[in-house]
Amino acid sequence: MARYKEYSYQQGKFLPVSFHEQIVPGTFEYALNYIIDHHMNLSVFEDRYRNDQTGAPAFDPAVMLKIILYAYSLGITSSRQMEKLCATNITFMALSADTRPHFTTIAQFVSSLEREISSLFADVLLICAEENLIGKQMFAIDGCKLSSNCSKEWSGTKSDLEKKKHRIERSVDFLVKKHQAQDKQDPCASSMIEKEKKALKNLREKAAKIQRWLDSTEDKQGARGSTIKSNITDNESAKMTSSHGVIQGYNGIAAVDDKHQVIVHAEAHGSGSEHQTLESMIDGLGNNLEKIGEKDVLKQAIITADTGFHSEKNLQRLSERGLEAYLADNQFRKRDPDFLTAERHRKPIDRKHTIKKNQYFRPSDFSYDETKGKLICPAGKELYLKNSNFSTAEGLKGISYMGRKTDCRACELRKKCLRNEQTPARQVTIFTHRTSGARETFTSKMIRAFDSARGRFYYSRRMGTVEPVFANLRNNLGLDRFSLRGRSKVDTQWKLYCMVHNLGKFFRYGGQPA
Repeated sequence: MARYKEYSYQQGKFLPVSFHEQIVPGTFEYALNYIIDHHMNLSVFEDRYRNDQTGAPAFDPAVMLKIILYAYSLGITSSRQMEKLCATNITFMALSADTRPHFTTIAQFVSSLEREISSLFADVLLICAEENLIGKQMFAIDGCKLSSNCSKEWSGTKSDLEKKKHRIERSVDFLVKKHQAQDKQDPCASSMIEKEKKALKNLREKAAKIQRWLDSTEDKQGARGSTIKSNITDNESAKMTSSHGVIQGYNGIAAVDDKHQVIVHAEAHGSGSEHQTLESMIDGLGNNLEKIGEKDVLKQAIITADTGFHSEKNLQRLSERGLEAYLADNQFRKRDPDFLTAERHRKPIDRKHTIKKNQYFRPSDFSYDETKGKLICPAGKELYLKNSNFSTAEGLKGISYMGRKTDCRACELRKKCLRNEQTPARQVTIFTHRTSGARETFTSKMIRAFDSARGRFYYSRRMGTVEPVFANLRNNLGLDRFSLRGRSKVDTQWKLYCMVHNLGKFFRYGGQPA
């Protein structure tokens, strides 16, 4: 029988270690260490400290950045875990020169980077530009919705949270009465009563937490002036629909260059409405390009974005700035010949939730009675004239008719006529003509440009430009949720992760540092 030498992974060995030799050329940590030491302007941190004559020496910002960015590259966001790795992992020990900052120091450093993060991001971007990693031909803008460090349980309007507090108080009253009855029957407290007492304490704390928020905060207002849900834990986050369901979080938005998928600008917003962020993203994109010495690039480049950024106001601003952009509207696939047979390829579970073709009555299903001058619905009921001079911003003219509530309320065909059960009656507009000289909307101009061969070509490259970036951030770098609270801190964390992504591009495609 063969014999093998004994070995054990539980043993230790004391070795003289040179930290410089542990950062091996050709590795990501070597590139990270080189860039921070030789290419990043860390003088932006000088105003932080007032310890030149008194006070304890501070940890070098270069060391802190190396620890944090390398940890983020491994999907580690916990400051406690970073502290542990600086004491046990040889690479972290080498990058930190065995200084071992406390986890509170690491957490405070990340949380307070709001003023310096834009400068640091531009430094990394400049390195990518010097290595010719930015093509400056096309930029794709998109958002990635991620959960924040708070729960949906604490979301709602003031009215919703008031009701929640009353429900908790009723539960508290029930448990109190239950304990009083049990004390009379059985003086010896059982283990169940002890558990319920802990639950009672937690419920009272929740009720007090809600009350403090109600006393100090007003309802949030949406873009259209309507009341939207707030969150007690992080009121700058928002409830938003994502591919993973409804989440409480932030929308991390990135503008990506199409050559090597370098992120040129990044912002995190506590809103699922992406169209409100486009102007800010364009401004930030232009500012970052100017910081790296690339002026007037946007007027020569092409910008693409998906339907979330499409709005008449955004298209107008892009036109006024003289930018060539292709923003998809929500009907662009229906106009694309390549998607004519898309419906037949949907999965059964998808077809269940889509509106079937001709499921609802269209205006063409209504007939006009010339003798009475009335529009007749498929159920044979007359619609009254609502507006004989109906017009749209596109210059379309028509006549608007409305069904009577009494007719629509009891109609057997109601489900085929009204999409929303709460709608009292059907309204139908018959368009007759377009006014001559009517102003063409920016939306119609964009549709015409988008449907051109040039527009379809550049928009087809959007997904291959920006979606792999989010895949890298979420799956390879492990950014599955934001660990901080508040928009400024989340925005900082989003930019730090985008910096790690760009550093990875430099490591793979740029010149290797000597």
